Amino acid sequence: MNVRNCRKCGKIFNYVVGPPICPVCREAVEAKFQDVKKYVQDNKNVGIPEIARECEVEISQIQAWIRDERLVFSADSPIGIECENCSTMIKTGRFCDKCKADMARGFNPQVKREPAQTFKKETKDTPKMRFLDK
Repeated sequence: MNVRNCRKCGKIFNYVVGPPICPVCREAVEAKFQDVKKYVQDNKNVGIPEIARECEVEISQIQAWIRDERLVFSADSPIGIECENCSTMIKTGRFCDKCKADMARGFNPQVKREPAQTFKKETKDTPKMRFLDK
């Protein structure tokens, strides 16, 4: 059993997985997310500071939802965050498409595939497992 204090309210709770917040605070954060999502759908051309002000949510929380790809914006939306690698403006996630491709190319030489195992077909000359009678 893993018991922790909630990062938001300080109450003790049984931690299982995810962010270290209690179930009550988790439900409150999810309700705020739904409010933000609805506000963004109703008001297409608003910025992150206005969303934070109107929905009473911290800017860092909105950015976290964008980085986690929970909030995704269209290409014509003014909302964007910076790629963590090259600082290009992106609509969701942590990295732009170019940086993702560069990272994927960088990982390919590191991944070495082992050759497939080949098995010889048993012939009469190969030994077989033998059982002794009792």
